[in-house]
Amino acid sequence: MTVGPAGAGGLRERKKQRTRDALARAALELFTTQGFEETTVDEIADAADVSQRTFFRYYASKLEVAFAVQEVVEEHFLASLRSRPPEEAPFEAMRNAALTAWDTVEEVIAEIVPVELHMRTYLIIESTPALLAVHIRRSLAAEETLSRILGEREGLDVDTDPRPRLAVAAMSGAMRVAGRLWGEGSDHSVRAIRELIAHYMDHLTPALVGPWRDRPEQGAGIGHSERFRP
Repeated sequence: MTVGPAGAGGLRERKKQRTRDALARAALELFTTQGFEETTVDEIADAADVSQRTFFRYYASKLEVAFAVQEVVEEHFLASLRSRPPEEAPFEAMRNAALTAWDTVEEVIAEIVPVELHMRTYLIIESTPALLAVHIRRSLAAEETLSRILGEREGLDVDTDPRPRLAVAAMSGAMRVAGRLWGEGSDHSVRAIRELIAHYMDHLTPALVGPWRDRPEQGAGIGHSERFRP
């Protein structure tokens, strides 16, 4: 059987993707077991059974490979928002997009690395200054992309109308709070972080526009801790 050009090209692409994924997995395993700063490119290449030269064909640096899976996850979230029905209001669309993406993100991650490995990597980003700096910069860029997607959905110019950027900033803040609390907790599963994100996003609007203190007309006996218990 002769493999034609299309088949040969497809096979080459699959082999390249397998090498790229193998490098990502090797890098994340090393980062999460011995530390990002302590890991060298040579060690990553050796763990993936390729040369250093091959590593640099796929990734420009350790920083790039550290966020390789996260980049795919971010694209998954952006695609989820783009697919929301146009009749959904901005906050509703972002909430539904985020939770729908979390419902299917394990499948996306598992195509590249084990889900548990990705979640461990998520944890070390917060404790590694070099990674955290990149993470913050990437988050700001992602917020700008989200703002422009939201602006397109609503027919707004984000450079003259502040609402898309403000809405995204508020939603991103809720997600950051949820992510921090998830990292400080004992359950580091995808389910746990999804539940926290849903909880904090659901309290976003009341926190922004509603009263925080009990008032007589709201009924007695319902305290702040009861209303906002996770």
